[in-house]
Amino acid sequence: MRILISNDDGIFAEGITVLADALAQFGEVYIAAPDRNRSGASNSLTLETPIRVHRHSPTRIAVQGTPTDCVHFALNAWLDFTPDLVIAGINHGANLGDDVLYSGTVAAATEGHFLGAPAIAMSLVGATHFATAAAVACKVIERMREQPVPENRLLNINVPDRPYDELSGWEITRLGARHRAESMIRDEDPRGHEIYWLGPPGARQDAGPGTDFYAVDQGRVSITPLQVDLTAHQTLSAVDQWISGEK
Repeated sequence: MRILISNDDGIFAEGITVLADALAQFGEVYIAAPDRNRSGASNSLTLETPIRVHRHSPTRIAVQGTPTDCVHFALNAWLDFTPDLVIAGINHGANLGDDVLYSGTVAAATEGHFLGAPAIAMSLVGATHFATAAAVACKVIERMREQPVPENRLLNINVPDRPYDELSGWEITRLGARHRAESMIRDEDPRGHEIYWLGPPGARQDAGPGTDFYAVDQGRVSITPLQVDLTAHQTLSAVDQWISGEK
């Protein structure tokens, strides 16, 4: 296999190093990751400034840009082939529920999916047992080699932060949801200028059985298939009637 790895925590993050070492058993591993932490970058692309690249080795590059930039550059400028798999992670922390809208990890996987490669976003719900998440990634890849993911979906995987033999199993889940985020925090910089920090994320609103939140809380690996098409297909007819003034 030829595998492209990216992340949003930066090229020197522990998670991406552990993942790359684990996936070497499958074949050629290439790494294209941000030169620094770019968590929360979502699917943003760098448009107004040039993208600079530092080549650490023939198979490892750091990109001065977002996670999406990294995968876009790798598949459109660096590699002369489409990888057998694009995998983003291992993220330092969860990407559950609404978090996927902001996640640079999920965005990197999404870009790989956009550009024609099977894709996985891999996150550890913590910052200790990266080897567990890497082992889960290996198991998923083994399954993908036997049979592709149905319906060409990308996978968002969250792994509890515990030893592998203490996992309670695996569960296919849907995304949960949070309440709206808390208010922003006003502060001042040392010069007395007004500044603001993002407030804490909202409390869980939809976190019952069947959600990714619930599975992880029960010690299970959460695997959520994601689709890129945001069209609300079931609503097309209703909106068509609304815009035409029909009742």
